[in-house]
This record gives sequence, structure tokens and C-alpha cells, in this order.
Amino acid sequence: MGRSGMVKPVAQGVYEINKAMAHDLTVGVMGMHETNLGGLIARGIAQEWGKKAYMANPVGVDELSDLARVTGHPEFERKSIFHALNHKHVACKYAKTINKRYQDMNLIICHIGSGGISIGAHKHGLVVDVNQAFDGGGPFSIRRTGTLPMGQLVHYCFHSGHSEAEIMEMITTKGGYTAYLGTDNIEKINRLLAEGDEKATFISNALAYAVSKEIASHYATLEGRVDAIILTGMIFDSDSFLENVKRRISGIAPIALYPSVNDFEALARYGIMILKGEVQVKEYE
Repeated sequence: MGRSGMVKPVAQGVYEINKAMAHDLTVGVMGMHETNLGGLIARGIAQEWGKKAYMANPVGVDELSDLARVTGHPEFERKSIFHALNHKHVACKYAKTINKRYQDMNLIICHIGSGGISIGAHKHGLVVDVNQAFDGGGPFSIRRTGTLPMGQLVHYCFHSGHSEAEIMEMITTKGGYTAYLGTDNIEKINRLLAEGDEKATFISNALAYAVSKEIASHYATLEGRVDAIILTGMIFDSDSFLENVKRRISGIAPIALYPSVNDFEALARYGIMILKGEVQVKEYE
């Protein structure tokens, strides 16, 4: 089992890392990201041993509703790139704890990783709306800027003197906490918060506000029928950040917390399902 990568839009499920997928990960058909190496490394190891390699729920899982794709101009369409592996894993894990099926529930799931933040509306097993977590909209994060004021961004692109690559770097790896606090080290950030650093506290409060607002927007996406809100990511180890979010959204639905990142656990689960014949392996084209 290999880590996800930037593959073409696909349905949820388990895929063999075949020649076509290896090619797309190598050339970066949907973009270059370090997770592209996960599939390539897994395939290389598997080939040495005469075995097959697989990945589950890559970031390109696309289940958006037609309405969610509309941006406001026909030249642009919203894309689905998010932490699908973690979203689907915690959704199934939570459903099991209350003796229900993921496919029978409406959930809002917020995953805050070390890079981007993805907040999705899960309607009966499909992620019908989610912010584009790779380089698009949504809340800022530890490294990403999230949604920026459009007019200011356009002006910056033409007048800052920076290249396209430099601006994309600013948006995807040098924004958020990194830009405001000068660090992307979550332990150092938590230490600043524990020490009462005013700037760190203000930016943390701003992120909690932005995350809560994005979560609350999906109350409308799901037409007011929300079974639970699931919060996942190491940042929720911070009691102050967690409480700041909870007090804003607790009136929407029950809240379940999975603060650790569960990628390896999720991959192991799908690997066992393959061995037991409990899941159909799909072909990537």
C-alpha cells in the first residue's frame, strides 16, 4: 500500500498502481507533490518482489455535485483535491462506533494537516462539496494562504515582480502560520500559545474563526441535516484551539475528535481488506 498522490479525478476506492498511474505520478498530470513519490516507491518495491502495489482514496477522489463545481465564470471550474484517504477513514471509523454505515450518514469533516486544510460535506458516502486543499480556497493553514482577496491577488501577480512559481510557492508553502509567525513547526507554535504570545494567539484565533465558518457553511450544503462533525488533525491537540472551534459549531451537530493523522492506519486497513477479498480493486486509466 502506497501513500496517495496527485492522480486524475477518480471515484473513491482502492486502485492498483499500474503503468498508467505511475506515468501520471511521474509527470505530475495534476500537479507535483511529495506524495507522488508514495505510489512510485510502492510500485518499485512491489516489482522487486513480483507483487502488486495499491493506493486507496487518492487526493483526486471526485464526488462533487454539479452545483459545487460552479465558480462564477465558465472559464473556471472547481476541482476536488483533498485529503480523501483521511476523510473516508475517519468517517467509516466514526460510523462503526455508533453502529451505523458511513453511506447512511451526513457528515461534515474537517482535516487540518501540516500543509492544507480540507473541509468537506459527506452526503450518504459521497463528498459532494469540499474546498480545494492543494492550492485553492478555504481557510489558511500552517503553510497555505487559503482564499485571498481576488483583486489584491491579481494586482500582486502583475506588479510584485515575482514569477508564477514564486507566487505559487507563497500560496502553498509560505503562507498561513509560516508567513505570520515565521515557523511551520506545530510544537513551537503550541509553545508560543502556551506562553501567551499575543501574535500567535491572535493568528490561532483567526484560524479557528475561519475553520468554524467553513464548517458552518456545509450546514447549508447538507440542507440542515447533519449527523456529526468530525475534527481530525494534530492541531486539535491544542485545547485552546479545539475549544475555540467547538464553541462556534457545537450547536450544529455532535462533534467527534480524531486528533492524530491516520494515513498509515487507513492504508493498513485497506491492505487487509484486499487480502481478505473484501474490496474490489479498481483499474486506473
